[in-house]
Amino acid sequence: MTNEKGFWLYDLKVEVSLENRNPICRHIEGEYFSVEGENLIFSSDQKVSMYALAAILPLLPAKQRVTNDHDWMFTDAEVACPDPHCGGRFRISRKAKRWFSHYETTGLPEDRGTPYWSKELKG
Repeated sequence: MTNEKGFWLYDLKVEVSLENRNPICRHIEGEYFSVEGENLIFSSDQKVSMYALAAILPLLPAKQRVTNDHDWMFTDAEVACPDPHCGGRFRISRKAKRWFSHYETTGLPEDRGTPYWSKELKG
């Protein structure tokens, strides 16, 4: 890392957690997807309900950010399925931190550099 302006984001793991609750929707204990930067990463056999995903998505960018240990975004880690009769929960865990440089992620033309994902394609 250089003196360049940038920020840290956590990689996330979003995992189905039933803990003896009965799901109504298709939630399978232990299924998960990962979040790296702006990307949702699913293995080929994993599935997530689009309605559950709609409930989870708004929280993911905030969970990626560094927060105070007393902030609820740091301490609260489960999101309920939006179906009020479903016992499905999604546990969001922070994993490794990843550095993003400002010039690789901004859309501002005067500050724009080579996108971070373009470097991944090259090597």
